[in-house]
Amino acid sequence: MEAAFEMADVSSEVRIIGSEGPDGLTLRTSGLAAGDLPELCVAGLPPYLGQGWARVLAALARRLAASAQVPERVTLGAEVEISLTPAGDGVLTPGPPPGHAAEGWHRDVLLRLFPEART
Repeated sequence: MEAAFEMADVSSEVRIIGSEGPDGLTLRTSGLAAGDLPELCVAGLPPYLGQGWARVLAALARRLAASAQVPERVTLGAEVEISLTPAGDGVLTPGPPPGHAAEGWHRDVLLRLFPEART
């Protein structure tokens, strides 16, 4: 699964690359580092959330590229707040905002951003 898009302050392409393992699907950006930005990575996704989360990572990458600094939190849509936590090796991991339960969080984000996914 790959998705490419142009970004404002990054001269190269950014791709969302997925791999499936025993703990679920891992999605990672490739290309943000060319603009001296951290890559994004989310792991342990159920495979059925892969395409939706590729869209979420693409939106986060656009916001990251447009920021003057790396934000701790990003709001997508009207009210979906995502925390960005350094995970080492220049990678940021999207996660729930403080106080939000991690259980079911990935699915909740997709349903709030893409209500059409309910059907």
